[in-house]
Amino acid sequence: MKLFRRSFLLLLAGLPRVFFAQGVPPPDPDIARAILVEPARAIQLEPDEPVERDQPRVGDEGLRIQIFLDQKCFGPGFLDGKPGTFTKGAVYSYNRFRGRSPGAWDALHEEALAEVEALYATAIVPKLAEEFINPKLPTKYEETGDLKLMAYRSYLEFMSERYHTSESFLLELNGKKVAYGLKPGSPLKVPNIEPFRIERLEVGKMNGKDDILSQRNVVIDTQNKQLFIYDPTKPVIIIPNTAMVVSEEDTEPLGQMIAMFPITPGEEKFIHRGIWKITTSVEFPSWRYDKQLLKTGKRGKEATQVPHGPNNPVGVMWNGLSKSGIGIHGTASPRTIGRSQSAGCYRLSNWDAARFPEYVRPGAKVIVR
Repeated sequence: MKLFRRSFLLLLAGLPRVFFAQGVPPPDPDIARAILVEPARAIQLEPDEPVERDQPRVGDEGLRIQIFLDQKCFGPGFLDGKPGTFTKGAVYSYNRFRGRSPGAWDALHEEALAEVEALYATAIVPKLAEEFINPKLPTKYEETGDLKLMAYRSYLEFMSERYHTSESFLLELNGKKVAYGLKPGSPLKVPNIEPFRIERLEVGKMNGKDDILSQRNVVIDTQNKQLFIYDPTKPVIIIPNTAMVVSEEDTEPLGQMIAMFPITPGEEKFIHRGIWKITTSVEFPSWRYDKQLLKTGKRGKEATQVPHGPNNPVGVMWNGLSKSGIGIHGTASPRTIGRSQSAGCYRLSNWDAARFPEYVRPGAKVIVR
């Protein structure tokens, strides 16, 4: 469709490069295969009267919005009731899909109030957590070659990742005595969300191509540190005075946004911008620790094969790109998402990395900008 050529976008001086849409759960695979696949079409919305605010209030309001967005797969970062850059980006994305002003926090808060009734739940540390804890886990990757699992170092770390939050927030909610004394069977106050169930992952499991998921498009915004997923079979929503995201050729819309996650891109000198494909998707991967590769981008002769696990440097999921050595993966340090840089890959939190294959499979296009 020539309608969306770059020349049209350039007329929208001073406007953002992208527009965003709502995240929705992936369809049931058996049902999805019966859906008629049609080209992306456009729906134009009239924006609501804007209600602007810089950000939601810290505390219950902020946590409610974070929980709401997280469950829609618009990643707000840690669930901690302290909205920051990631929460703001997730709100902007969601509101633009809804045809509202990006800063319409109050309208979003009303939706969150309707869907998120309870902010907290009491979770019990499951007995299976014992299998994932190693308080003596080495801090140097060179010393991990003989291990069977890159485990969590504590039950507190296990539970914080399970409930998409930080250890410090669980400490605030429960106090040191409870948080540091956790063991299987212990109750713990946590954000009220569907937990990340690490026990469902399988070592080395390959997620193959899919008739629906392999058609999707991924856009990685290295400047704003966000990853967007688009479904080309769903209608494109055009919002007045908002530019569109289009393909690299700037002739076709990428489809409707269905998810957005915060990421850490590689250092600028290692970023490979362009169009790639997802070639592999592996659960619980091992990882070759190559100090020279991390420093220079060139493969070295000496390396350590680091075993799978949540504290593996690539986390619990590896999605390799057609650019050799580069992938979209999890992390051993969720606190550093968006705040530190790797040697060229794109890091998600483990809870986001684990649900990535529910939205995208090998064969999908990845545009790095």
